[in-house]
Amino acid sequence: MNKNTYQIAVLIAAVAAVSGMGGYWIAHRAAGVAAMHAETANPATQVERKVLYWYDPMMPNQRFDKPGKSPFMDMQLVAKYADGQAEGAGVMIDAGIAQNLGMRTAKVERGSLSATVNAVASVQLNDRQVAIVQSRSNGFVKRVYARAPGDVVARGAPLVDLLIPEWAGAQAEFLAVLNTHDAALLQAARARLQLLGMPGDLISRVEKSGRPQAVVTIVAPIAGLIQALDIRSGMTVSAGAPLARINGLDTMWLEAAIPEAQAAQVNVGSKLEAHFSAYPGENFTGKILAVLPETNADSRTLRVRAELPNRDGKLKPGMYAQISLGSGKAAPSLLVPSEAVIRTGARNVLLVTTGDGRYQPVEVQLGQEADGKSIVLGGVAEGQQVVTSGQFLIDSEASLKGVLARLNTAPPPAADTAQAALNDATGKIESLQGPDITLSHGPVQSLGWGAMTMSFKLARPDMASGLKTGDNVHFSFHEKNGDYVIEKLDRSAP
Repeated sequence: MNKNTYQIAVLIAAVAAVSGMGGYWIAHRAAGVAAMHAETANPATQVERKVLYWYDPMMPNQRFDKPGKSPFMDMQLVAKYADGQAEGAGVMIDAGIAQNLGMRTAKVERGSLSATVNAVASVQLNDRQVAIVQSRSNGFVKRVYARAPGDVVARGAPLVDLLIPEWAGAQAEFLAVLNTHDAALLQAARARLQLLGMPGDLISRVEKSGRPQAVVTIVAPIAGLIQALDIRSGMTVSAGAPLARINGLDTMWLEAAIPEAQAAQVNVGSKLEAHFSAYPGENFTGKILAVLPETNADSRTLRVRAELPNRDGKLKPGMYAQISLGSGKAAPSLLVPSEAVIRTGARNVLLVTTGDGRYQPVEVQLGQEADGKSIVLGGVAEGQQVVTSGQFLIDSEASLKGVLARLNTAPPPAADTAQAALNDATGKIESLQGPDITLSHGPVQSLGWGAMTMSFKLARPDMASGLKTGDNVHFSFHEKNGDYVIEKLDRSAP
């Protein structure tokens, strides 16, 4: 390498070194300025936030006195800061967490729900159109016509021929009286035949023909479906024995299960429309006969019975139909998505957001529910935003703070607040340092806490005189200015 080449190489290295040092100094200086501006813009970062306790968001009632991994889940414990207690009755959720979890909100709107109730119904025979065919006297079956259960017969169709010996003797006496032309005796003989169960048309035939007719043909009293035919040729039948059961087909019943929440929209006498998959495009109309006085405890539905004309015999028992009850719109009301409602069993709660990351649980009264929306009778106002998904996160945080438990609870009086809010527990002393005491205590029923180890403040330092680490104690405490302060502390039995 010649001398000129060497000098050029040294010059390039020197320039690169100076440039690198200058770049480092500029970058370092810029970072320092940015940090200084950040601290100036946010003085709160210069103050260390006070941690009350750590908790697992999935088990919010369990509290810990130091950070670490949760014993319940494979996740780190989360710190609860003292400044978070000033959030009032609501809770605060970080916007980034809300976005990552896909939390959605919807606006409380004023509108009308459809007054139409849609349900599935099944076709059944009309039990009000039933005829029971019986033998009116003792006799014998001479002939059974070609009938069988399931056959549809017309009115007056012959079913069976019966030989009734008792009628034959009575008819012979009637004919003998008829020849006497005695009106009084004739009327008495005719009444006797009627009391034996003989139909009027048979008496007229005997009177006209002048011959006894011991064999009588039993016919169908109505047109319809033969449901039962319990006779065979040669059988002996007694008076009152059932021979056949016939169900009319002029009208059919529809029985539907209506949700209990929509029972108020179903009224006896209301019109309905039915649609059958077997007859697309055809509308069948009928009316509600009855709302049966029973509720299915499993499905929480009511049985509604409607009557439908059987046009051309198209409707068959067992067919399914889609029915619609009522029409039009109900009066305008406040509406929220049904998925937004948290139903605890004791109350219905909506989580209302103020738009700044805070969420307020509000107890509401619900009305009718349809088409995925519920009517709100009170508790929220039009235009408010309610959470429709991700409520489990807010519910966990609200349970942690006791927000949901404080719904509908009147605030304590200003006087003697500390005494009124005392909570009792038993535990063991883990450490004792001046006014600070750490206890591993059992469940606290009044706050819904489980067993845990946490730090407390002593209301007076002399309260722990005579006590040492490992002693079992009974204590009473309350929350004051973000700390849990012990007001009473006594040694208890081990």
